[in-house]
Amino acid sequence: MVLFRLKRKFGDRSEWKRILDRTYVQTYMEAPEFKGHITLLHLKKVAAPLTVRYDDLHICLADDGYFWLQHFPANEKYSVTTMFDDKGEIVQWYIDICYQIGFDQVPWLDDLYLDLIVFPSGKIIQKDRDELDEALSQGTINEVLYKQAWDEANRILNLIQKDNFHLLHQSAKHKKMLEEKMLSI
Repeated sequence: MVLFRLKRKFGDRSEWKRILDRTYVQTYMEAPEFKGHITLLHLKKVAAPLTVRYDDLHICLADDGYFWLQHFPANEKYSVTTMFDDKGEIVQWYIDICYQIGFDQVPWLDDLYLDLIVFPSGKIIQKDRDELDEALSQGTINEVLYKQAWDEANRILNLIQKDNFHLLHQSAKHKKMLEEKMLSI
């Protein structure tokens, strides 16, 4: 068995030094609408805001008071992070295509480079295809994983375009559920 060197991302973002003060909760949900782990990270205080540029858009993704909600669906090859600003408005949905999702006290994913970004306006951006190509050319992944990443990204893109990617519609409800849990700790 070949072991690949994929980047592992954790739901609590404990490795992220930008966050100076945080509150974090997680839960496991098993319902018709969703089965898997859901995490909520409240960025109470950050060292500096995180602003990114996508084409002509400048978007703040992390600042004091922001929330990041992340879905780790069971038996799937993607994870969805919903970023909320300090007023509770959705900034974007960031969909990581992944090799696998796991749980070791905190949910995690092994990133397969390719990402989809969805904005509340409906605009969709495909991101990091160059990183996926580079990973293949450098032997970090093989042809099977390369094809898996593209197949999953295309499947999800198709669902989004048909308004059948239901996690986009559940983000606010799941955030509220986890905020209530956060208040009780």
